[in-house]
Amino acid sequence: MKAYGKTLAIALASLIAGTASLPSVVNACTRAIYNGADGTVITGRSMDWMQEMQTDLWAFPAGMKRSGNAGPDSATWTSKYGSVIASSYNVASADGMNEKGLVANLLYLAESEYAENSANPPITVGLWAQYVLDNYATVDEVVRGLTEKPLRIIAPKLPNGSPATLHLSVSDASGDSAIFEYVGGKLQVHHGKQYTVMTNSPVYDQQLALNTYWQTLDGSFLPGTNSAADRFVRASYLMNSVKKSSDPNFIKDIAGESYAHQAVAQTLSVMRSVSVPLGISTPGKPNLASTLWRTAGDQTNLVYFFDSATMPNTFWVDLKKLDLSVGASPKKLPVAGGHDYAGDASSRFIEATPFTFMTVDPSQ
Repeated sequence: MKAYGKTLAIALASLIAGTASLPSVVNACTRAIYNGADGTVITGRSMDWMQEMQTDLWAFPAGMKRSGNAGPDSATWTSKYGSVIASSYNVASADGMNEKGLVANLLYLAESEYAENSANPPITVGLWAQYVLDNYATVDEVVRGLTEKPLRIIAPKLPNGSPATLHLSVSDASGDSAIFEYVGGKLQVHHGKQYTVMTNSPVYDQQLALNTYWQTLDGSFLPGTNSAADRFVRASYLMNSVKKSSDPNFIKDIAGESYAHQAVAQTLSVMRSVSVPLGISTPGKPNLASTLWRTAGDQTNLVYFFDSATMPNTFWVDLKKLDLSVGASPKKLPVAGGHDYAGDASSRFIEATPFTFMTVDPSQ
C-alpha cells in the first residue's frame, strides 16, 4: 500500500501541475484505437466543445494544390491522396481518413507552445491534419516527414476567440500510431503501436504516467469524472478490455455490400462511454464541454463512420465509392444545421467549393 500511495501522490502531483494552467475554455476530446484479433484497425474519437462547430464532411480528391496560408514563405504542396474529413468552423480539418487508411485527429492541448522564429516553412494549425492526410500513407512516413522536414505551426485564435492550441494523432491500417505535441517550442513525438489512447491535458508523458498507476488497480476502480486524465484512463482500460472477436459480423446494405462489423460497434461504444452528455457542465470549469460528435475510421475497410451526439443518427461513408482521383471535384456532405442521414451516405455528397482554411495575415 505504501508503494501505491507513493505512486498515487506522484500521479496526482503531475496532474495538478499539468492542469493548473488550463484556459477557461478548451476542447476536451478523446481518441482510441481498436486493434482486432483478425487484424482489423479502427480509430475512434469524440469531439467535445462548448458550442456548435458547424461541422460538415468533405471529400477532397488527390491533386489539390494547397498552401500553408501563413504568408509568402508558407509550405506549398499538391495532395497525393484523397481524403474524407470532418471540418471545424469551416476553417480547419479536425478529423479524417485518407484513401490509404491513414487517420489524423486534432485534439486540444492547452500546454502547446509552437516554435517561434523558425526558418521552417509555416502552416496554420487548421491545415496540420490535412497536410498529413494529403501527403502520407503510413504513420512511419508521417514521423519521418514531420521530423526530417519540420513545419512551423502558426496558431491564430479560433473563430470563437479560443486559442488554437492543438496536438495531432495519426494512425494507419497496420495499427501503428504517433502523437505529435509542441511543448516549450519543441516537437515531441511518441511513435509506436502502444500509443493507442490520447485525450487532452496534461502533456502526453504525464498522461502515460497517470495511466500507469491506474493500471495497477486492474480495473477494480476507475476514475469517473469528465476530466481529460480520467477519460484517458477509462478509454485505455475499456478498449483493452472489450472482447475483440475474430467474427466480423458484417452489416450489409440493401445492395449486399459489407460495411460495418462488431469492431465498429465496440469502438463507438467505448467512445460513447467516455463522452460527456449534452447539457452537462461542471461549476467553475467551463472547459469541460459536452460531446458534439464521434467518428470511427475503419482503416481496414476504408469506411468512415460519423455518430452525431446532437441528432439521433449514425451514418458512414465508403471511401471506395467516392471519386478521389486527380481531377475529381471536391464534394461536401452537409451536416451542420441538422441534416439526417442513415446507413451509407456516400452517394449524398454534392459538388461544392472547398472552404478557405484558417489564414494568417503576416502584415498584422
